[in-house]
Amino acid sequence: MSVRRIKALAKKEFIQMSRDVRSLMGALFIPLLMIFLFGYALSLDVDRIPTVVLDFDRTPESREFTSRLTDSRYFALVRHLDRERDMDSSLARGEALMALVIPDGFAAKVKQGVPTPVQAVFDGSDSNTATIALGYVKAVAAGFDISLQEQRIRRVGLRMVDMPLEARIRVWFNPELKSKNFIIPGLTAVIMMAICTVMTALSVSREKETGTMEQLISTPITSFELLVGKLLPYLAVGLVDLALVVGAGVLIFGVPFRGSYVDLFIAAFIFLIGTLSWGLFVSVVARTQIQASQISMITAFLPSFLLSGFIYPIENMPVVLQAITFVVPARYFVEILKGLFLQGVGLSVLWPQLLALVIYAALVLNLARKRFSKRIV
Repeated sequence: MSVRRIKALAKKEFIQMSRDVRSLMGALFIPLLMIFLFGYALSLDVDRIPTVVLDFDRTPESREFTSRLTDSRYFALVRHLDRERDMDSSLARGEALMALVIPDGFAAKVKQGVPTPVQAVFDGSDSNTATIALGYVKAVAAGFDISLQEQRIRRVGLRMVDMPLEARIRVWFNPELKSKNFIIPGLTAVIMMAICTVMTALSVSREKETGTMEQLISTPITSFELLVGKLLPYLAVGLVDLALVVGAGVLIFGVPFRGSYVDLFIAAFIFLIGTLSWGLFVSVVARTQIQASQISMITAFLPSFLLSGFIYPIENMPVVLQAITFVVPARYFVEILKGLFLQGVGLSVLWPQLLALVIYAALVLNLARKRFSKRIV
């Protein structure tokens, strides 16, 4: 292996990238654009659910129950309804996702201590929001019921008996339960997988179309030297992209980073080698730049988005898909990023994921080398 030839080829790639200013700016700013779009648009937090109220009782008790619901951050009162048919139209038009119906005689039944039905109607077209909102309503109803029981006991001169069980709940790593705190780290892996694969996928295919590949073939450069020489410039751009995306996540979105930046650099370096090598392999297989970009998006972006555990838990997937996730490198990088960002653990804990990335990078780099050798001998 000649370091001189690798250096010369890397210098050529840097010069070519610097001349194509639009592609270089796209490689640097598209990851930032993606982190902003996904970071702000993609949220799993369910709060401020639009709610309409149909109160047939119109008593202080019914208004208190309504206020307990709408004064929380989980529900937002849109308006009070007068007729039952207005409830159907509000849900059908998308004005509200939930309608609360309080029947006539609510206060009287509450005072008598008899079962009092309260109806909550949900828009089931958004099943995730409806399921979570159902739990919120049950919690509000349970709290209201406990307060009624406490008032009833105090009126007869007794006091509430302390419950023997006291639940003290603590949430580690993400105490505020903000979805962006685990979306942003996973999104970082998805963005880097997509962008870096596309960057190198266009490298060889571009030279095929411009005719410069024949000039490289005629030189004494080996396939491995050609790989490394083309890999190094894009590795540098990928590390800059990673720094921009991580910086945006920490400084703009406020996601905590509790781990070591040295560990992040090591893991990212290995991950990018495997990702860029896959892009080079795709560029050799594809005949045109359009084919290269399409294949890279299908083989890199979609698996990393759907099968990395970025949003959808892997344990909830079918067994066949769970097996496929083991060959998706973004799965391991997502776990590493979440460990570094939220848990603050180091590579001493995350070494199995790092080892998987090393194996993936070695296999793909060797695969790309063999494919190159078939083309240049």
